[in-house]
Amino acid sequence: MVFVKDEGSRFDAPIDFVWKYIFGGEGHDSSHKTTRNPKFKAVSDITIEYGSERYLRGKWAPDRLRITMVPPISVTTEWLDGVLAGSKFVYVYSPEGEKTRIDVYGEFTSKTLPPAEVEAAAREFLESEFRDDAPEIKTQYEKSKSTRK
Repeated sequence: MVFVKDEGSRFDAPIDFVWKYIFGGEGHDSSHKTTRNPKFKAVSDITIEYGSERYLRGKWAPDRLRITMVPPISVTTEWLDGVLAGSKFVYVYSPEGEKTRIDVYGEFTSKTLPPAEVEAAAREFLESEFRDDAPEIKTQYEKSKSTRK
């Protein structure tokens, strides 16, 4: 297992808007270029199982995650199947006026990757998630501001 800490990223929208985006379900999911064929299954009011094919480490492979959302504070994820199965991590959201800070902390592991590649795979995953979400959140927030005027 490798502990990964990724602190200080920011979305260009206030926290209430970021949470509306997160709860967008398939709309939110469609912004991610590294997933396809998503399937959502409600486990409880705050938890879903999310299955898809994910592009990670240069290839597509099936994966499944359990995701628990506790707005406006955190999203906790447990990777159930796939390249990073057994990994557990939490996204922590903090309001900063018109921006939202996002910090991620987790223990990442893999049954299929050599130990030396686990941290690189975890960071690749986190970077791709942020890279896809950040511009979409900014665009949608800017549109919402212009329609309120």
